[in-house]
Amino acid sequence: MAVTVTVLIPAKTAENAQTTQYTSTGVTTIIDKFTATNYSAAAATISVNLVTAAGSAGNDNLIVKTKTLQAGETYTFPEIVGQILAPSGFISTIAGTASAVNIRASGRQVTQ
Repeated sequence: MAVTVTVLIPAKTAENAQTTQYTSTGVTTIIDKFTATNYSAAAATISVNLVTAAGSAGNDNLIVKTKTLQAGETYTFPEIVGQILAPSGFISTIAGTASAVNIRASGRQVTQ
């Protein structure tokens, strides 16, 4: 078994449409850090889904629903940290506003 520490989602602006941000391709992934920052001048929201291999983003895998970030606020999502994605599982997000929230995630990929 090999463990690789890696950036899962490089820093980027979250889209205002449901978007797959990371897929656990051929590995089991442990999420160590997930951060969102609202860089706009108004409050903004973001939702995060952790989806199984055969699934799609929806209410059954919604982990954080419309988390409101105030202008300039950063949030580190304790709800996401420590979660495990099986192979082909993925992280999906949707921001309430385009061009308002930056995200980044890091973790460990475990190969058998």
